[in-house]
Amino acid sequence: MTRAAGLVAALAAAALLGACAQFEPRPPEGPLEFQLTGRLAARYEGESFTGNVAWSHARQGDEMLISSPLGQGVARIVRNAEGVILRTAEPREYRAADAEALTQKVLGFRLPLLGLGDWVRARPADGQAFHLERSPEGQVRVLEQRGWRIEYLEYEGERPRLMRLVYPGIELRFAVTEWK
Repeated sequence: MTRAAGLVAALAAAALLGACAQFEPRPPEGPLEFQLTGRLAARYEGESFTGNVAWSHARQGDEMLISSPLGQGVARIVRNAEGVILRTAEPREYRAADAEALTQKVLGFRLPLLGLGDWVRARPADGQAFHLERSPEGQVRVLEQRGWRIEYLEYEGERPRLMRLVYPGIELRFAVTEWK
């Protein structure tokens, strides 16, 4: 079974479970740096996925809910000091030290949760080498860090609204619909 077929099966199971499969996002511990909602599209190894994202980010951790376009919970990812936990709608629980390896194993694509909290704000993650390109107006247009290339395609005021993240074999498009 391909990863896409597995993801479709998981979505079908989520639809059958109905309200019982819904995840309720809860903020991570510590003061929140931001909350946002958006859409995610992933292309990887000839497969693709689209869904919605509800994300709460604090310096100490993250809580991200990924749901299908119809709103059924697909995965809940929690990052804290102990590592990363990913819960699926089946329900199954997976644990790892880092989100990228875990999301690639379970969802089929890498989600760079550790750097993403800075990248969605058009800034490099602390303590890591990076390369920046700016527009003539001074906005970040390209950020390269940890093997990822982040292209900022649209801004809404000072905040990025549409981003394209590329890693060998993976392309993610992330559209922020609301900052809280």
